[in-house]
Amino acid sequence: MTILNTAIIGAGAIHNCHVNALRQLPDVVLRALVDIDSVKGLKLAMGYQCRFYQDYREMLLDEAIDVVHICTPHFEHKSMILAALAAGKHVFCEKPVGMNGSEIIDITNAADRASTLFGVCYQNRLNPSSLRIRRELDEGSLGKMLSIRAVLTWSRSGAYYTESPWRGRLATEGGSLLINQAIHTLDLMQWFAGGVTRLKGVVDSGELSDITEGEDSAMATLHFVNGARGLFYASNCHTTDSPLMMEIRCEHGSLMLDDSTLWRVTPGERFKLASDNVPDGSIKRYWGRGHQQAIRRFYHAITTPGNTDYTDIREAGKSLTLVEAIYRSSQLRQWIDIHNENVMCIPAVK
Repeated sequence: MTILNTAIIGAGAIHNCHVNALRQLPDVVLRALVDIDSVKGLKLAMGYQCRFYQDYREMLLDEAIDVVHICTPHFEHKSMILAALAAGKHVFCEKPVGMNGSEIIDITNAADRASTLFGVCYQNRLNPSSLRIRRELDEGSLGKMLSIRAVLTWSRSGAYYTESPWRGRLATEGGSLLINQAIHTLDLMQWFAGGVTRLKGVVDSGELSDITEGEDSAMATLHFVNGARGLFYASNCHTTDSPLMMEIRCEHGSLMLDDSTLWRVTPGERFKLASDNVPDGSIKRYWGRGHQQAIRRFYHAITTPGNTDYTDIREAGKSLTLVEAIYRSSQLRQWIDIHNENVMCIPAVK
C-alpha cells in the first residue's frame, strides 16, 4: 500500500473543495498547509492535523510530500508550479494555469521535462451535464453541430475585490471576468466543438469600472474546428449568480442547459438528461461537485502509469488562449486566428 502525502498552497475559499476531496481518497494524507497568513493558516492546519508553512519553498524541501495543490492567486501560479515540479512533486493547480500564453509555454516546457505529473482543475468538464453533452455529441444522434450559444451572468460586488485586492488587477489577476469567472464557459465551448479556429470579441467595463482594472462584461463570436459557430456573452454585472445557459444546436435537435438542467430537445419532444444541482448547499452551486472527480482522476493517474484521464497543461492552455485572444481582438478590433497546436499562442500587438 502506497501512501501519498499532499500539501495545499493557499488557504482561500477554494482550498476547502480540495480538502474535502482529499478526505474521500484512500491512501492520501494531507501533510501540510501553506499560507502567507500565519494566524489563519496555523489555525486551519491544527484543525486538519497537518503541518503549517508560511513559505511554500520551505514546504518543498519536505521529501515526504508527493503531491502539491496550488490554490493561490493567478500571478503566483507559474513560479509555484515550476518550483514544485523542479522539486520532484506531482502538481495539481487551480485555473487559470498561468496569466498568458508566454507563461503557458514556460510551464509546458517544465512539465515536459518533469518526471512527475501536472494537472489543472477544470472541474466543470466533470459536471453531469457536461459529461452527458459529450456523450450525446459523440453518439451523433442529433447530427452535425451547427452552433453553441452560451450566456453567463453573475454578480460581483465591490467587496469581492476589496477583500482580496489581487482580484481585478491586471498585474495579479491577468484581467477580470474572462480569466476568472468565464474561462470555464469558454473551455466547455471549445471542448464540445473540438477547438476554435478564429474569433472576434469585445470586452468592456460598466458597473465595476471604478473598482477593477479589467473587464466586467465580454462577448465573442467563435468559429470552431468542426465548422460550427459560437456565440458567447458573459457579465459580472447581474444582481445574482444565474446558472450558465447553453444551447447546442444540431441538425436534428438541440441540447439545452437551463437552470442547471440539461434537456434534449427534438421536434415534439423535450427530455431531461441530467442535473447539476447541488442538493445540500454545502458548496457554491456554480462550483459544482467536479472538484472531487477531478482530483480523484489526477490521483488515479499518479498511481496508474499511462493513465491520462485528467486535464493536462496542453488542454488547460486552450481556454487561456481563448481568453487572451478575446482581449487581443477587442484591443485590435479584428478577428484573431487561433493556432491549434499543442500550445496555442496569440501574436503580440505591434
